[in-house]
Amino acid sequence: MLDIKFIRENPKEVQEGAEDKGIKIDINQILDSDKKYRKLSELIQKLREERNKTAEKKDIEKGKEIKEKLDKQKQELRLAKEALDDLLLKIPNLPLKDVPVGNESKNKIIKKVGTPKKFDFKPCDHLEIGETLDIIDVKRAVKVSGTRFGFLKNEAVLLEFALVQFVLEKLLKENFIPVIPPVLIKNEITKALGYWQAGGNENYYFLRDYELEEDGKAKSLNLYLAGTGEHVAVPMHKDEVFKSNELPKRYIVFSSCFRREAGSYGKDTRGIFRVHEFDKLEMISFVTPEDDEKERKKLLQFAEELVNQLGLSYQLVRLATRDMSFPAAETIDIEIWVPSQNKYRETHSISTTTDFQARRLNIRYLPAGKAGQEGNEKNYVHILNGTALAIGRTIIAILENYQQKDGSVEIPKVLQKYLPAGRQVIEKTSIKPKK
Repeated sequence: MLDIKFIRENPKEVQEGAEDKGIKIDINQILDSDKKYRKLSELIQKLREERNKTAEKKDIEKGKEIKEKLDKQKQELRLAKEALDDLLLKIPNLPLKDVPVGNESKNKIIKKVGTPKKFDFKPCDHLEIGETLDIIDVKRAVKVSGTRFGFLKNEAVLLEFALVQFVLEKLLKENFIPVIPPVLIKNEITKALGYWQAGGNENYYFLRDYELEEDGKAKSLNLYLAGTGEHVAVPMHKDEVFKSNELPKRYIVFSSCFRREAGSYGKDTRGIFRVHEFDKLEMISFVTPEDDEKERKKLLQFAEELVNQLGLSYQLVRLATRDMSFPAAETIDIEIWVPSQNKYRETHSISTTTDFQARRLNIRYLPAGKAGQEGNEKNYVHILNGTALAIGRTIIAILENYQQKDGSVEIPKVLQKYLPAGRQVIEKTSIKPKK
């Protein structure tokens, strides 16, 4: 949510910023609604002052008259506040100045690292490799769950846990707190996060009238399945106040994520590239406003280092305004080279939501030197999120880029220590059940 004072003082900037994101708002309607709310607030304040004077004079009849007026105005104020909040919730976060304006075609490649892998044989895609090595099984997943699901088996399972250990080992040194969150989110929390206002909820699963047993009674809840780690981790600090020396507060969140992925087709639906359920490691940071830019660079640096150490070629892409999420002010993607598709594919997103989500969730901090002092104004934190590793797509990239002519797959050196006996290669007979 944007600061109403900022909206009043910069109506043109707010209108244009929303339009740049492809979202229509009526700035005049918003300002008129704000004026109505403020006018009612002033009227109520005057009625309260008048009521207090009447009470001093012990004028009972006059007091009753004022009370009736006050009750009526309070009801009008409540309705005016709801109307204003509804309009404010529909305003997206404004893009930062360096963000290119336009749709996906205006996304800007800002850096390339490494050389795309070339082979002296015809390379296979990840599903062919996975089925040959018996580490990915989508056919049996169809029987159990339907299309766009997959079983990871044998070394693919070991590879997933190796990737998790690899990330944790690095990020725990950078003061990240590891978290495994619940994956069900209250409907009101998702609205506060700001992902749903532009129709973004269409890609997520909603469990309407989900029944939960609580204290021996069935309780009906409307819950969403988490689409990514920040959906659950960011609201952890709703209605809380950080001390400035607690910031930056960093979390590394491991969670299963759920997406409808409606409208996906072609190579994206093959294998485990674009599925309804996947695991992911997500970085979350709560910082002071002045540290936002520095933290953005840090999160991007951490993500790049992870990809670099895995020996994968990639490019950085600054997303254009209409390709960003509703709450994001800037997003930079990492796209890793996928040989079977002969192109880079998105695996990471690093975003700042500035104070947009913090205002909606009421997450603030007490500036330095103010701790313990009552009555001092508390400021809103800035909240950032960034992919550490999307497990499924990282496994795809490893299988395809590290495949060898004999059908085996070399395991990246940085992961070998996390596998049994420091295994270096995945072969069809790598894991044999004991007789």
